[in-house]
Amino acid sequence: MLTSRACGLAAGLLADALIGDPARHHPVAWFGSWAHWLEKRMHADDRVRGGLYLVVALAPLAAASVIAERSSRRHPVVHAAVTALCTWAVVGSHSLAREGNLMADRLDVDDLEGARARLGNLCGRNPSCLGHEELARAAVESMAENTADAAVASIWWGAVAGIPGLVLHRGINTLDAMVGHRTPRHSRFGTVSARVDDVADLLPARITGLVACLLAPAVGGSTRESLRIMRRDAHRHPSPNGGWCESAWAGALGVQLGGENIYSSRTETRPLLGEGPRPRSPELRLAARLVGGVTAAAGAAAVLGLLSTAQLTSRKVHP
Repeated sequence: MLTSRACGLAAGLLADALIGDPARHHPVAWFGSWAHWLEKRMHADDRVRGGLYLVVALAPLAAASVIAERSSRRHPVVHAAVTALCTWAVVGSHSLAREGNLMADRLDVDDLEGARARLGNLCGRNPSCLGHEELARAAVESMAENTADAAVASIWWGAVAGIPGLVLHRGINTLDAMVGHRTPRHSRFGTVSARVDDVADLLPARITGLVACLLAPAVGGSTRESLRIMRRDAHRHPSPNGGWCESAWAGALGVQLGGENIYSSRTETRPLLGEGPRPRSPELRLAARLVGGVTAAAGAAAVLGLLSTAQLTSRKVHP
């Protein structure tokens, strides 16, 4: 089972790297539609109700993924194929890097309106008053944090728990994106979704930051300097996980992130992370390259770890 899981993860990650997300009928969008329909019927200004919403929303994913894992694991080729399909569906590294590069294309020609129109594909900030550097900063921060959410965490949970790990993590992360932010409507209702997502990403976010620091030379940075910045600045971020990713990207790129973030219903002022100038389009392209590099490295480590564990297990069973 571990060998077929490793092969499935590798195949799914390769599919994401080569073709990215499906343009239409994305399974995550299907789940989002279900979660939105359910939220309208279950919403209340209450944390317990929000916790119940999380359970009910995830129940179909849990049932389907457990059935898929149990029914396919006795057939290695089928198990690998289903794992690959689920990996491809939940990992969004290719699309994340592509959006960063498309944003850089707009900024290269000073098309601020075009860049502002693209920002919604990366994060929920209000882009109407953002200039070149603030648009680039928002994109770099989003790519850094989402590399953990949409790539490394999915790889981690897929390696640890197979198909249910892949599917349930993406469901949890989607619910956090939908109701976990502190909007007036979801300030209490979304608390459980946000906390569960924080716990699920606790270790993957730190892995993401560490791997980004190790790969800093690939984008013109220094591993030692990136590690220094990450250790110093990670805890300044209001998120228990986001700071590890954002400070690692800041250190690797030699830029400064953080500052005022304007959303539709609120404004946040976050501590500064890193040292140097604000990012611009060249750093945005390097940030996108780092997304792909971190995903590939994390995926390779997970696949090799599964294959090694499978080999050790086989030796114990057949001495």
